[in-house]
Amino acid sequence: MSLNDLLKRDGVDPERVLVLRHCPQEPGLNKKLPWLAAEKPDVFNAYQQTQNKPLEKAMAALVDKGHVASFLGREPGSALFVGLYAIVGAKPLTGRQCLKLPAYAEMNRLRMHKWTEKEKSEKVLWFDLKLTRFRAQWKGKLVIGWPPPERSWWRRAHRNDFPVLAIHEESTLDAAMPPWNELDLSCEELRVLPTKWKAALAEWRAIYYIFDTSDRKGYVGSAYGEENLLTRWVRYAADGHGGNCLLRGRNPRNFRFTILQRVSPDMDPAEVIRLEQTWKERLHTREPVGMNDN
Repeated sequence: MSLNDLLKRDGVDPERVLVLRHCPQEPGLNKKLPWLAAEKPDVFNAYQQTQNKPLEKAMAALVDKGHVASFLGREPGSALFVGLYAIVGAKPLTGRQCLKLPAYAEMNRLRMHKWTEKEKSEKVLWFDLKLTRFRAQWKGKLVIGWPPPERSWWRRAHRNDFPVLAIHEESTLDAAMPPWNELDLSCEELRVLPTKWKAALAEWRAIYYIFDTSDRKGYVGSAYGEENLLTRWVRYAADGHGGNCLLRGRNPRNFRFTILQRVSPDMDPAEVIRLEQTWKERLHTREPVGMNDN
């Protein structure tokens, strides 16, 4: 069984299918892209709606008659299925015009691509890609083999063999959440967290740490009582300070969020505050060394 067999069974001509294996080299983007495929498919689609010149030319030749099969490169020699998209149209847009599209604006906020002034002025072909129902139930589950060389990240379906390697019972786009003491999240990652991760953070109360990578200063805070960890962190990501004086004026894009110690939801607030103070002492986060003002 191969990808081409599946395409033919659904009446899709492999000669009119381009297979893309998205595998960005930037560690942050490589981590976020599967989450976007699972949680924000419009932003994931925006990521592939403009392409480099060789792929742009190949896609342009298939407008109104071809498809793009999107996969993610999670492991060497394999690719994880996201969806089959019909190429229903294309039009030239400048980078500035692209950035006016909601999904592109979100992609820019997530720092998925840094647009140079030259790119903002140049025209590219923007492709109207419509997700089809092809094997939709296998999104994040279907794994195919990817023939060498790995660096060739897009192929013509009919010229390659993509054997089916596995069909998982559950989607692997939103990978299992790491232990609480191994979490290390950026501001952008907080905006695209998998639903399961959000649910966990919405239940946890904790002493947490915010590290500003711009000047390497730290801030210790706590979430307790009725206010959970997710609420606190999202607030910092939104306004950059969460009401704390020494965080005002800082760029939240430079923040890293980690957990120092989880606490019970019914722990006495006075005890939580006492623990928070001990962490401030141990990590030396009071001004002028750190960002805590008390």
